[in-house]
Amino acid sequence: MLILAIALVVGFAVYMIYSWQRLKKMSAVPESDKIITLTDKNYKHQLGDGLIMVDFWAEWCMPCKIMGPVLNELAGDEKFKARVAKLNVEDFPAISQQFAIKGIPTLIVFKNGKEVNRIVGVKPKDFIMKQVNASA
Repeated sequence: MLILAIALVVGFAVYMIYSWQRLKKMSAVPESDKIITLTDKNYKHQLGDGLIMVDFWAEWCMPCKIMGPVLNELAGDEKFKARVAKLNVEDFPAISQQFAIKGIPTLIVFKNGKEVNRIVGVKPKDFIMKQVNASA
């Protein structure tokens, strides 16, 4: 029985290492052309008008890569009430500090320039849609 338990633990560990390596090598999904790329030059203008959800992310962040397809779907979904934007925290650290970004991915929903909701971590499309549409 002990040998079986050890074999299961080792098998699980091997599987987790394999999955981690596969995830690490995963390339980022190309962004939808409907996603706005924010910079230090345009972010204030973009945040000030209507409802916008900003993804604070980094190229090396594996959970951010997982969120890529979800954000593309949301940007193209007519039922989603917000525009979708992304801001790379490595390229613009002062902006991420201004919004107290402690971990990524972080999605912040702004309504006319004011933060109305914050979602941290990997979340499914339906959850994000409900949270953001409720902020509208």
